[in-house]
Amino acid sequence: MTRWLLTCEHGGNQIPARWRHLFRGADEVLESHRGWDRGSLDVFRTLEPEIADAAFPAQLSRLLVDLNRSMGHRHLFSGYTRTLPAAEKQQILEQHYLPWRKAVVDQVQDWRKAGVTVIHVSVHSFTPELNGHRRNADIGLLYDPGRPLERELSRRWRELLTELAPDIRVRMNYPYRGTADGFTRSLRTIHPAGYAGIELELNEGSIARHAARITAAVLDSMRRLRAGFDPATVPAG
Repeated sequence: MTRWLLTCEHGGNQIPARWRHLFRGADEVLESHRGWDRGSLDVFRTLEPEIADAAFPAQLSRLLVDLNRSMGHRHLFSGYTRTLPAAEKQQILEQHYLPWRKAVVDQVQDWRKAGVTVIHVSVHSFTPELNGHRRNADIGLLYDPGRPLERELSRRWRELLTELAPDIRVRMNYPYRGTADGFTRSLRTIHPAGYAGIELELNEGSIARHAARITAAVLDSMRRLRAGFDPATVPAG
């Protein structure tokens, strides 16, 4: 049996009232990619009804605390919150970071205890240009090449996307490495087997220009994956 899990760690740029004073004059930054993954929540909401057995969106700005970073990571807190007293940072963690992460971890744990294979798709977007370099992909699929289930799932997903929309540029482990710090990597350490974590990375510029086409291709490809991909057929080695 397989269950599909969707998360969206950077779906919004909300700052709770308790900490809004830290972001006075930062509206432009909050609206930029530093504040959130523009377009990711819209795609997530389209996928959720048909694909997800459980779904966990988040609309907290990563400039308060980054839900996709591990505890102790240098970018867990941003420049706006990194210098806060330890007690205030702990309060942010206890009110926002830890409950959201625990809900996801508990769901995966419950499924794994029942012998269920978990396919986790974490929905993100990336800025079309970084440090003067244009990103030459519309979609990136991030995975751990050392995990056969993730490798085969990503290969098949890319194949389906290419069949459905040949003009959409799909790249593997781009624009980031699938093994870099993130929630999927954390869950891999907890579940050496029976868990596949894929980050779906969408080019913000491509989504802005071709939202309907790209979203439709992602949804249709995931429908076909869910209907036809059997983790039990993937060799362990």
